[in-house]
Amino acid sequence: MKLVLNGFAVAQGVMAVLFALASLVLIAVAGRTGWQAVSNGLDLDTGQKVIEAIGLLAAAVVALQIAQTIAEEEVIREMHVSAPTRVRRFLSRFLVVLVVALVIEGLVATLKALHEDVRLLTYAALLLLSASALLAAWGVFIRLNRFAEDVEPKAMEEAKQEDEKLKG
Repeated sequence: MKLVLNGFAVAQGVMAVLFALASLVLIAVAGRTGWQAVSNGLDLDTGQKVIEAIGLLAAAVVALQIAQTIAEEEVIREMHVSAPTRVRRFLSRFLVVLVVALVIEGLVATLKALHEDVRLLTYAALLLLSASALLAAWGVFIRLNRFAEDVEPKAMEEAKQEDEKLKG
C-alpha cells in the first residue's frame, strides 16, 4: 500500500509541475499579447488586447495556484484530503482563485461583447452569474463545514501545526 501511495505522490508532483509550466506559458503569451498591443499604438484595439492579456494572466494564476496547492497539500505534507478541515482548506485555496479568475474573464467577455458583438453579452452575463453561484455555494459549504470542524477540534489544531512546519 505504501508503494501505491508513493506512486500517487509522484503522479501528483508531476501534475503540479505541469500546471506550473502551463502557468509560465500563459504568462509568456499574455506578456507577448500585451507587448504587441502596446507596440501598435494606444487605441481601442490596444485596450481590448490588454484586456485579453489580463484574462490570460487570470488563467495563469489559477494554474499556478493549483500547482502550489497540489504540491503543498499532497506532495510536501503528504496529506490526503479527508478531514473536514483539510477539505475546506483545500477547496478554499482553489476556489478563491477560481472565482476571481472567472469574474475577471466575465469582465473581459463583457467588455469584448460591448465593443464587438452585443449578442455575446448573454454569455458574459451567464459567466458572471455562474461565478456568483459558485461563490454562494462555496460560502454555504464553508458554513456547513465549520460545524464539522467544531466536532473535530484536534484536526484543526493539527492543520495549524502543519502550517507552521511548512513556513519554517
